[in-house]
Amino acid sequence: MSSSINGNREQGTADALPTAQPSFLPDSPLPVPRRKVRIALVAGEASGDGLGAGLIRALRERYPDAEFAGIGGDAMRNAGCETWSDASELALMGLTEILRHLPRLLKLRKEFCQRVLEWQPDVFIGIDAPDFNLGVEKWLKQRGLRTVHYVSPSVWAWREKRAEKIGASADMVLCLFPMEPPIYARHGIDARFVGHPMADEIPLESDRQQTRAALDIPAQAPVLAVLPGSRLGEVSRLGPPFFAAAWQLCEDKHDLHIVVPAANAKCKAMIVEQMRTAALPSARVHLLDGRARDAMIAADVVMLASGTATLETMLVKRPMVVGYRVAELTYRIVSALGLIKVNRYALPNVLAGKDLAPELMQHDCTPENLTAAVQQWFEHPERVSALQGDYVRLHQQLRQDASARAADAVAELLGKSGQRGLGNGELKRTGA
Repeated sequence: MSSSINGNREQGTADALPTAQPSFLPDSPLPVPRRKVRIALVAGEASGDGLGAGLIRALRERYPDAEFAGIGGDAMRNAGCETWSDASELALMGLTEILRHLPRLLKLRKEFCQRVLEWQPDVFIGIDAPDFNLGVEKWLKQRGLRTVHYVSPSVWAWREKRAEKIGASADMVLCLFPMEPPIYARHGIDARFVGHPMADEIPLESDRQQTRAALDIPAQAPVLAVLPGSRLGEVSRLGPPFFAAAWQLCEDKHDLHIVVPAANAKCKAMIVEQMRTAALPSARVHLLDGRARDAMIAADVVMLASGTATLETMLVKRPMVVGYRVAELTYRIVSALGLIKVNRYALPNVLAGKDLAPELMQHDCTPENLTAAVQQWFEHPERVSALQGDYVRLHQQLRQDASARAADAVAELLGKSGQRGLGNGELKRTGA
């Protein structure tokens, strides 16, 4: 018998094999273990870094073991993102500044794209910084990676055809403002209004007196906050007219206090020199390291650069005067090509569809014009009171639990793609 069995085994006959599966083998194939979800991100400045941190925390609630890597700042690092480069390397503004740093940026982008491809994430999320991120997104999308752009470029201000270009780069656009998704919809692009995290974070009412006490500012004094920007280029252009206007206002109001937040040490050094040139009364000037929001809350009126800070000022419910200057070459190119398609620039004005704040742009941004506009707010408190209803309505419109909604949209994209990418080897490994 034994010889017969051995013979059958050598011939491989089926009837000599056991008819039952051994007990240690499963009835169905073992599942292939899936690796952790990987998400690559890029944030280009402080505001993007904060958005990225909130999104990372919300995504970790959905994917507890997820891995995050890319370009970011301290906020993203503290949220658990491994940063291959710091966000400050992308914090540029204006055409001339970008052109000056273009070789370095192109080298950084090429190296970063290759590293993302080697890391094999399940999705890439570019946070703001469109000059850098849209190129990265397009390159990665062409190689099979799902891409998301978080914070729509201002398609409502620039030529709408930009929406098509953004759609060629991103599978999904996450929008902070409600007027943006309809523009993308006209071009067949998946865009979602998620709200603004800052509106979730800031309470509907801000305590002026408590903040003044913390900053050692007299409770009953008139207070002007001056914010000439968070980048050296902005501060160099806006500081002189802003502080010249502050001096004129101090001459008119002898009890006026000026509070000035400096975004970083370099901006602070420039601001100190500008205030010295303007001969501001040092006893009534409060120079802060950061703490821009506290400066806004403590103020009766805010004079500031156009940008995200105008939204923050609106959310703390303070009247403002908005000024802005770009490099003269940039201004001439933009004007000559007719690139700007709106008459309003400050976010509160755009959101409201009316002028809530005076806007003094480029050649209109003079000390005399700034002084007159600020004085209007101090001299007409009834206008300040009339603002509050608009401010509250806009605040509530933007308060949508933005980080959670953005994370839901990313999770939906991952579900549609079956986490394709990258765990399944679908990326095309071609050169940049």
